[in-house]
Parts: sequence; C-alpha cells; structure tokens
Amino acid sequence: MKIAVVGIAQSGKTSLCEALQRIAPQGMVFEEVHDLDRLHSHAYEVVLQVVDATRLEESLMLTPHIIDEEQKIVLAIGRYDLLLATDHSLNIPKLQELIGVPTCRLSVRLNYGMTNCLELVKEVAAKPASTAHPIYHLRDQGDEDTYAAYVHGVLTQTLTHAKDDREQTRLEKIDKVLTNPWLGFPIMLAILYFVFWCTFTLGAYPQEWIENGIDALCGWLTNILAHHGAESHWLSSLFIDGVLKGVGAVLAFLPNIIILFFFISIMEDSGYMAREAFIMDTVMHRVGLHGRSFVPMLMGFGCNVPAIMAARDIQNPKDRILTMLMVPFMSCSARLPVYMLFVDTFFQNHKALVMISLYAIGICLSVLFAFIMKRTPWFKQENDDTVNELPLFRLPKARNTVAHIWERVADYLQKICTVILWASIIIWALEFFPTQNLEDLENSYLAMIGKAVSPVLGPLGFDWKMSVCLLTGLPAKEAIVSTLAILYGGDISAAGFTPLTAFSFMLFVLLYFPCVATIATLRREAGKVWAWFTVFHSLALAWLISFLVYQIGNIILV
Repeated sequence: MKIAVVGIAQSGKTSLCEALQRIAPQGMVFEEVHDLDRLHSHAYEVVLQVVDATRLEESLMLTPHIIDEEQKIVLAIGRYDLLLATDHSLNIPKLQELIGVPTCRLSVRLNYGMTNCLELVKEVAAKPASTAHPIYHLRDQGDEDTYAAYVHGVLTQTLTHAKDDREQTRLEKIDKVLTNPWLGFPIMLAILYFVFWCTFTLGAYPQEWIENGIDALCGWLTNILAHHGAESHWLSSLFIDGVLKGVGAVLAFLPNIIILFFFISIMEDSGYMAREAFIMDTVMHRVGLHGRSFVPMLMGFGCNVPAIMAARDIQNPKDRILTMLMVPFMSCSARLPVYMLFVDTFFQNHKALVMISLYAIGICLSVLFAFIMKRTPWFKQENDDTVNELPLFRLPKARNTVAHIWERVADYLQKICTVILWASIIIWALEFFPTQNLEDLENSYLAMIGKAVSPVLGPLGFDWKMSVCLLTGLPAKEAIVSTLAILYGGDISAAGFTPLTAFSFMLFVLLYFPCVATIATLRREAGKVWAWFTVFHSLALAWLISFLVYQIGNIILV
C-alpha cells in the first residue's frame, strides 16, 4: 500500500516519511509528493496532507484541491505545539466535521501523534472513498477565490485566537514595523550585525581558553615524550602535530558555533525568519521566485543539507529545484571557522562588517544566479505566488532552543571526530613523508600535490599551501582550518597572506564545491544532472570571483 505525503515533509533531520516508515507495518510505503499531478499516475491508496499549524490558512488552501480529485485523504495538523505556545487553539473535531476529512495532530520533532496518524491512515485506506465532503458543492465554481473563502470560513469557526487582544494588537504593531518596506531591511541588517558582533565578542573568551588549553596540552605531552626520548618519533609527531593541533584548531571555534546557532534558533522559533522571507518577497519576485524560497536560503546559514531538504515544501517543481541550487551559495556553519580565523587575523577592526559582507555576497550571487537561470529554458515561467500569511509570533522555548543548539553541536563534534580527524592524519602523513621531517616541507608529498595544482590557483594569489588547504576542504570545510594549523603552526599572519589574499581566499571558500553531504543531498532531491552542474559551476564561479577580486585589488592598491 502506497501513501502520498503532501505538505510539510521535513522537520529537523528526520522527514515525516522516514519517521512513519519506521513504525509502519510491512507493505506500507510512504512517499513524499510535491506535484499533485503525480497522485493519479502513481495510484496512491491514501493522501496524507500535513498542515502547518502556524500557517493554517495558507496550508489548508491545498486541501480542497486534493479533495476535488476524489482522493482518500487524511489531514495531519503539524507543529500544533507551536500554535498552543501562542495561546491560540484549533478545534480539531469541528475542523474535521466542517471539511469532512479525518484529522489528527502530530509532531515529528516531539515524536507525538505518529502512531495515531498511522492508525488513521490504515483506517481510511480500508474504507471506500467518501462522497460526503462539503467541498464537492463548490466544484462548479471551484476557483481560488471560492476555495479561499471556504477555508477562511472554516477557520473562523474553528480557530480561537489569544484572549489578550491588547497583546495581539501589540504584536501586530511590531509586525508592521519589522515588515515595513522601508524599515524592515535595515532592521534585518542591524539584527545580523548584532548576531555576528556577539558571535565574535562573546565567543572570543572561551575560544582563547580552548586554544590555550590545547597549547598547554601539546607542551605537556612534548615534555613527557621528550623525557622518554621519543621527541622525534613519528608516533609522537602524529599525535601532537597532526591530531591535537589539527583537531584542536577546529574545536576552538565551538563556542562561536554555539552562539551563532543560539541566535539562529531564536529567530527561527520566534517567527522572525518568516518575516525576513516576507521582506525579501519583493526582491525574489523580481528574480522570478517568491519570498518562500528565501526560507531555505536562511536555513542554509546553519547547514546546506537540511536547507535543501526544506525546499521540498515549495510546490512548483521548477522553483523547488532552483531554490535547492541557490542554497550552496549560503555560508553554512562549516565555513564559519575559516572566516573567523582570517577575520580575527587580518580584519581586527571590522570583524562584523567583513562577516556580513561574505554572507551578503553569497545572497547577492545566489539571487543573480536565479535571475539568470530563470531566463533559461529549464526554469523560465511566470510565478505570481506571494508570501501572504505569516506565522504567529511566539516566545521561543528554552527546551527547543537547547535542542536546536545541541543538534548542531553534535553534528560539529561528530564531524571533528570523523572527517576532521582523518583529514588531519592524512595531511600530517603527506607533510611528514617521505623525509620524515616536518621542517623539510618543500620535499614532502604534500608539497608535490600543492605544486601540481598551484598553477591553476596562482592567479588568485594562492601559493601551494593555500591550494592544498582548499583541496582538503572538499569533504568538509572545517578541514581547511585543521590543514592551516598543521601547515602554518596555527599562525597565518606571517604565512604569505595579506588582507587581499585572505579576502580572496574566503570568497573561494564561500563559493567553491559544497561539501560531499550537500552534493549527495542535492543529487537525491534534484537529480544527478543538477548535482554535477553545481559541482562545476561552483568551481568556475569561485575561481572567477576570486581572480577578479585579487587582480583588481592589486591594481587599486598599487
């Protein structure tokens, strides 16, 4: 038995299909569907529509279309806990009566209502298709305005707003300021500046403590091994110069990661992320998309993988794929340690501004990319969709914030213990052999590799060591920091970098090949062709932008 899942399919790392599949009996298969035309061609037994409780009117607009296709349907109210957190409530039995569709509520994130939803799907699948849906009488006049009026009428009878009208009025006034055409964008920039300022300023102290602790540990181990006559042994060099210095350089940025994700979680849980999408709606429309495409882009600041998966909620297949292709332009948290290392070293007086410029360049290039792609045969179409409903403002819960932070911190630590650790060991080995002397770096295997690719990257201002760092960043961008620590001993200020080459280097890191996980996700969600397209166009664009910045910068500064 095949069940189509329509609507919200992604919540954090685990999709609704994956969560239901784990508890479903053998023979029951859940598939995500983004195009309603597919419902007929794939013969689904039941359509499970997942409705966002914080965007009820917008989400329920799809329901009449599914009912009108005479499909067996189950309605699942997702994120209901977030609706209750705002002192609003929904009369689900009344909603079920008015729409004529079996309805339940669930939360993948809280693991709530999954079993009940599964039982309801099985129950509906066993019965003949209903002909008693109230929507059937609207068929003759079933245009969008009629459906919108119908959905609005249903919510008028079932949705109970917060009792404190004064509080609601105050929130509406705040909304008008945050989404004002003239004030909204400067406020958004001010908030982002504050976030990056806090990330640098507050994170500097624990970052320094971790760095000092790692240096002290390296010094202590060096003395211990020297006392036992093992100071030149390859194993001690591997452990100290490879593992501790390489992994430690990435670990030192953990406090900054925590601070950044704290603010991202607050903005997402409070509903401000949706306001940013509303602000960008006009800009996105000029490109040919809509503000809803900006939400996955914002999520990309955390991690490109869930951001690409979040684009599943975009109904138009062309817009969905194009949004996924835009996500890798966003500066994910893996790039943050690289930025912070260079910004701390070369842009001491303008840290927040340089950071914002990198994020802004990524956004601007993604919009320009979409503008060009929208005028190609693959994506050309008219799009009149708008962001016309915003989720309710809500007070972020400490439990949710801690859970979001821990999810990202766990990812970061897992990557340190796997990809970064192995990358550090490999880089050390290539640097240590065949001479078995870290001082003779020019004759190492690492130098051979770096010098082989340096002619391609030389016009960007990069020497062979910088080229090697970029190669190690292919599986994970954090590996660039560990490679820099191994090659330069943690001090890049006297390593041939200038502010211009540093900025050119950061731009290349921003734009070139996304991590392997991102490409794999893009291949699964958009197809093999678009995944390879992203690999090649990102490398070409990174080279071109870094080349222009470095060469033009040299002309100006001479």
